[in-house]
Amino acid sequence: MSFAQSWDFTPGARVVVDDLRKCSREYEWLEEPYVSPDGETVAMVAALPDAEFSLAVNGEVWEETFDKIWYPRFSPDGRLTALVQSAGEWTMAVDGAAWEEQYGYIWNTLFSEAGDVIAAPVQIDGRYGMVANGTVWETLFENANMVALSRDGSASAAVVQVKSLAQADIETFQNGIFSVAVNGVAWDSIFVNCWNPAFDAAGKRVAATVRRTLYDYTIAVDGKAWEGAYACAWGPVFNPATGQVAAPVRKAGAWGMAIDDKMVWEPRFAQVWHPAFSADGSKLAAIVAPSFGVFTVAVDGTPWDATFPVVTDLAISPAGGRVAAIGNDQNTNFTVICDGKVWSGQYDMAWPLVWSADGAHLAVAVERAGRFTVVCDGKAYPQSFDKCFDPAFSPDGTKVLIRAIADGKLHRIVAPLTAFTG
Repeated sequence: MSFAQSWDFTPGARVVVDDLRKCSREYEWLEEPYVSPDGETVAMVAALPDAEFSLAVNGEVWEETFDKIWYPRFSPDGRLTALVQSAGEWTMAVDGAAWEEQYGYIWNTLFSEAGDVIAAPVQIDGRYGMVANGTVWETLFENANMVALSRDGSASAAVVQVKSLAQADIETFQNGIFSVAVNGVAWDSIFVNCWNPAFDAAGKRVAATVRRTLYDYTIAVDGKAWEGAYACAWGPVFNPATGQVAAPVRKAGAWGMAIDDKMVWEPRFAQVWHPAFSADGSKLAAIVAPSFGVFTVAVDGTPWDATFPVVTDLAISPAGGRVAAIGNDQNTNFTVICDGKVWSGQYDMAWPLVWSADGAHLAVAVERAGRFTVVCDGKAYPQSFDKCFDPAFSPDGTKVLIRAIADGKLHRIVAPLTAFTG
């Protein structure tokens, strides 16, 4: 049973914390709130006297204190993590207990899909790599960036620098100094640049965008580059059903889509990026620009009619292969496009889209005129709040969990679909 299936989805509203400023210890200030996925917990960094920091969780401060603390995040299984520093060294704290291992720096917390693996890039004595559940790569590198974690957390990857580079050493750079490391083992292949490593569904294979020369871009899979050369390429994705690799590529002055080095969308777009497959691998969608400065979504190479100056947050349903995204007019008038149709509401801001498990319903947290609420299938919840977090659907898709802050209180609302009337 997943963590979400154990949540309380009994319809109704209740106040989880009635005063967010209450704290079990004297404090100088509290930072912004982070609410757990199930809406039962709110965490805030608490600045304590004597320049100490900790986390206040539903008002109760962790016993352990630190010199610095930042990036609090809840794992998919509900644990609370934060990056903490003591005596000049950094580590990960989980539910108030810091890992024994310490690092020169740690950042960008990652989680496995189930939440049982917590990972992050680290720096130790000027060398870089990854740590997962407290275990660091055996081999560290001069540089490691663009990190990725497999769905099950069994493997981590990063773009790594495998050759040293002196100042102004252009020749060495152009001969290649970067590769991709998986669990600390770098590919034998070396490239001028590498970007966006991505795992397949099983966490066994890795693909990345690479540059073989200053003008030759392609995709490498498990270290082997495609033979095709392209003027540019964006991050690849694996088909979860077939294991094939798709990537947007630029050829003959326009963008298209290649799968396993064969063009499947003819290069006719001004831009193609953020590709995503449906769960069964039968559909491939991406954000595209049919012409310069005009964006929409294309599904299997066919663009939608609705266009916007900006399109972001492409989301494919877990079942059914439905596709949605957010369009806006250069950071104003945000709206949702679902299966090519535009919702009627416009907002000052909209956050990432959330599908129900069966793909029948779509929800999003939005802001309008400084107030926040949740919109489901184009209809807004009638109550607005001071702050709203990403919604969540019940496993059967009939109810929506709303996590919100209003009047200094944390509210937890389970609303049936019929409650959305706006």
